[in-house]
Amino acid sequence: MSLLDDQDVPRTARAADPTVPATAVETPPSGLPLDPADRRRSSQGPRLSWASDKPFQPPLPGAAPSDWRSQHGSYQVETLSRDLVLATGIPTLLLFLMHGVSLLQLSWGVMIGVLFVAMTAVERGYDRQVIGDGHLEFEAVLRGGVLTAAGLALLAVGADVDVPRTIVFAALPLVVLVLAASRHLARRSLHKRRAAGESMRRTLVVGDAGSITGVVEDLRGLPQHGYQIAGVCVPSFDGPLPGLGVPVLGTVSDVVQVAVDGRFDVVIVTGSELSGQALRRLSWALQRTHTELVVAPGIVEVFGPRVSLEPTAGLSLIHVNAAEARRSRIVAKRVVDTASALGGLLVLAPVLVVIAIAVKVTSPGPVLFRQVRVGKEGREFSMLKFRSMVVDAEKQLAELRDANQADGPLFKLDHDPRITRIGHFLRRHSLDELPQLFNVVRGDMALVGPRPPLPHEVAVYRESVRRRLLVKPGLTGLWQVSGRADLPWEEAVKLDLRYVENWSIAFDLMILWRTLGVVVSGHGGR
Repeated sequence: MSLLDDQDVPRTARAADPTVPATAVETPPSGLPLDPADRRRSSQGPRLSWASDKPFQPPLPGAAPSDWRSQHGSYQVETLSRDLVLATGIPTLLLFLMHGVSLLQLSWGVMIGVLFVAMTAVERGYDRQVIGDGHLEFEAVLRGGVLTAAGLALLAVGADVDVPRTIVFAALPLVVLVLAASRHLARRSLHKRRAAGESMRRTLVVGDAGSITGVVEDLRGLPQHGYQIAGVCVPSFDGPLPGLGVPVLGTVSDVVQVAVDGRFDVVIVTGSELSGQALRRLSWALQRTHTELVVAPGIVEVFGPRVSLEPTAGLSLIHVNAAEARRSRIVAKRVVDTASALGGLLVLAPVLVVIAIAVKVTSPGPVLFRQVRVGKEGREFSMLKFRSMVVDAEKQLAELRDANQADGPLFKLDHDPRITRIGHFLRRHSLDELPQLFNVVRGDMALVGPRPPLPHEVAVYRESVRRRLLVKPGLTGLWQVSGRADLPWEEAVKLDLRYVENWSIAFDLMILWRTLGVVVSGHGGR
């Protein structure tokens, strides 16, 4: 069969008709022989060279084009416009109130707004891969504020300009807070739309069955990330993958043509089927289809500042730094934790007194409950809580073990008879945890970190789970804002390890922000 004849056969017919040879096309349209590195496995349809000028045939009619790019582009423009209005309006309003309405104050406000947005853009705060998902978006806003302050300091020193203190000490901190809050609200709306199937990227996953299964299950379980798995390509076509619920659209060799026919927005490559020159050629081919290429490496739960890419000797080397590599970050976290905990104790002092009185009046026994927990690097400490159970709760635990509803080493009982009347309210809104602010001041705990485990829980930890002890346990954490007591053990461990591997000050601030909403709503309370 000639190349011309093969192109006359519809691709859908070729994929279904075993009489059509998978190797019908052995040369690219240019007539040059195929590079052996470009020829991988068999294909379900015509195999055009990925390195050719046109590594695919015109798409078949019928597939509706994706509207993700236009929708996400609109989201980017909305975010940029909103940031510019707020970053300009807040300083201008403060300057008008403090120094009177004048063209000078308006000029300062406009300059601050433009500079702030520019610095946020430098920190990739408007990149498609950043906004709408993850903590890097909020980190970009925070760094944008720091760079703006640095720019004003340079202007004051270098050009001898009198920068209004109102901008530095009031306007900039307020802009950072308001922009972070506005992005959070916009993100919640975006995630609701994604949960309903809108603003999703049509996604094709490529790799071996085992790797594909993990990627598909993870992304389908979290639609807020915006990946709609619409098909997969595997090394050899053996029919649908059992239990996956995603159609197999072709083999690895068919990726480019499948991406074009299905109007896919992104191709995710996982596993070891595509690497080296083959992956490079695939990236060239997908560039011509305007489809994004994403590689899912085997490094799980590691991202952000810990990962850097270094081109060396024609290779792309991924550097993975240790989670606790930079002493300056540890010191900064300690300073923020201590200052915030002391401030929290001062502000919440009346609340603490009221809760203490309520605990004492409603049930006999001490106000505070002390329990040995395991902290950083396995060091034990005495954790403080407002007592929410009867005095002999620990003794009654053995009788209730058989009714345990939690998996793993945890204990959970929906209607625990040991909890007091006031204890139900305190635990639902996490108010019993407030005395742990003293543990934060003492250095036993941090504001944000993994759940502080009990010694008997640590005794049965697998080696991988013990990485939870690499950082200080937290008053709140990623698992608390993602379901709290409703989460199964393995999912809670996964979230804790994600935090351990990728913590940062900005990540902590995002978790603290989300904690406020969880505490107020009482969602997932114990």
